[in-house]
Amino acid sequence: MDAFHRLRAAEGEVLAVAEYQREFDEVFASSRDTVWKLERAQVFDETGLASWHAMVEGDWARSLALMEEHRPALARLYAARPDFRRLRVVESPVTPYLQWEMHFFAVRAAAGEHIRVMPASALREAETTAPLPELVIFSRSLCYQVLYDAIGAHTGARRVTDPAVVAPCLDALARLYHRGEELAGYHARAIAPLPPPRPGPGPG
Repeated sequence: MDAFHRLRAAEGEVLAVAEYQREFDEVFASSRDTVWKLERAQVFDETGLASWHAMVEGDWARSLALMEEHRPALARLYAARPDFRRLRVVESPVTPYLQWEMHFFAVRAAAGEHIRVMPASALREAETTAPLPELVIFSRSLCYQVLYDAIGAHTGARRVTDPAVVAPCLDALARLYHRGEELAGYHARAIAPLPPPRPGPGPG
């Protein structure tokens, strides 16, 4: 059983969205270790985020401009907090959501977040039983499996604290991250040349 499968099967406490957000903010504010994030789904519902709404409504120029408004706050955040490393799994062709997200990630990377990209095709051995989970790992004994519903709306998280489960998962994620492509190169090669996304009905 691989590390990600063991984590899915491990005991954990389920937190509602508000509870998870409060706990995340507290842990993130006090953390001094590298924070790791794994994103696998190709569509999320970002209700409440103005740039996402603009993209869904077809106003791509406004969506990009709204992203830029986040840059100063993000720069302050990453200057004051620990190293944040995100691995984003991508399928091809990219969804409208993912195209939008990659532009937002370019803003985040410029502000100090460390983001790498990996094609889903490179994960066949790690996804023999199920797609990789959505994860945030703060240490070798604290991991959150972030939960979403069928349309990609955030529904909370599952906290896992068993070092025998979390530590191997962190090691596996770190290995994948170091195999990934830096966001800047991927964005310039695969995302920037695309025409504005044309989202259909519904999220993303």
